[in-house]
Amino acid sequence: MTIVTAHNWYQTPGGEDEVFRAEAALLEEHGHRVIRFTEDSARIPHMGRLRLAAAVLWNRAAARRLRRLLERERPAVVHFHNTFPLLSAAPLRAAKRAGVAVVQTLHNFRLFCPNGLLLRSGRPCRDCLGRGFPWAGLRHACYRGSRAATALAAAAVVARRLSGTWHDGVDAYIALSQFARGIFVSAGVPEGKLTVKPNFIHPDPGPGDGRGGYVLYLGRLSEEKGIRVLLEAWRMLEPAARLRIVGDGPLRDTLREQYPESTVEWAGRLTREEALEALRQAAWLAVPSICYEGSPLAVLEALAVGTPVIASDLGSLPELVEPGRTGWLAPPGDAPAWAAVLDRALSQRAQAAAMRPEARRCYRSRYTGEVNHQALLAIYRQAVTRD
Repeated sequence: MTIVTAHNWYQTPGGEDEVFRAEAALLEEHGHRVIRFTEDSARIPHMGRLRLAAAVLWNRAAARRLRRLLERERPAVVHFHNTFPLLSAAPLRAAKRAGVAVVQTLHNFRLFCPNGLLLRSGRPCRDCLGRGFPWAGLRHACYRGSRAATALAAAAVVARRLSGTWHDGVDAYIALSQFARGIFVSAGVPEGKLTVKPNFIHPDPGPGDGRGGYVLYLGRLSEEKGIRVLLEAWRMLEPAARLRIVGDGPLRDTLREQYPESTVEWAGRLTREEALEALRQAAWLAVPSICYEGSPLAVLEALAVGTPVIASDLGSLPELVEPGRTGWLAPPGDAPAWAAVLDRALSQRAQAAAMRPEARRCYRSRYTGEVNHQALLAIYRQAVTRD
């Protein structure tokens, strides 16, 4: 099968970028012909305001470029990942008009939320859900704390809705969790077009043994990830174990000042293989997010190496972590409650050891490359049949 995969790279690399790379590589590994169609947000600083606004609202140049590609390559499917900000919805319309089946993975909630997170002031927010225009997002400057930037992001939401690509321009949508699927249905995305397919880890990184004994945080150092909650809980706990922080982000310098090396190990950004090795040696992975996560790769990687997970009881995370079997859940944003859960987890070493093979079994049954490939092919066939 010939497949075009389309994606707008982020200025700060993240999980969506990695999923785009991994999924394209997995398809090629299974003998499919994959053509990558991309835009890069690194161009934004070099674009004028009018040119940027035109691209965000309706990128005619990207649509023409895709149309020429489709005429030349004749793929069976165009699979879109992120289209914000520079791809816009215009290439989706171009693909549909070219008679090609269109699939889109909904990695976030940007179909109706200007910041894509359904998060405001540190709490989940659904004020723009089901609205014709996301006025609440504009009023609260939800995108990057700027009303001007939020206005442009909100206009992109409306442009896509008015273009008809919500309902008629996509043959199959992929939601990363049952939780997310429910939100998209309530927002008006056609229920019959929504299939749940979580992310995956390939190749199998192999099991670890947790010999490091530490609690690991692996991710972006930003407010929505709940890193402050974890650090406050750790300060309350003062355990003998180590808390190792792997990652980078806007809160890095502030947090390192507030929580010095005497209580927390700041490892910074690691390569993927280094991060996997950190996971193999960890006793626990902590995922204290205060936003609705999609299908976080860190959690799937932890399951793949057999490391149990302590995660916020929020959004899709309860679908990934089974309390008492592959980890524990803690109330989001509640540092004292997190301290209590961490204390219990660290004091029950035998139970943590018993969770490791259970985490591996969970990974092998749900989140391998082979499971993902079969699910993806079923979605493509559905889209081609509908088309």
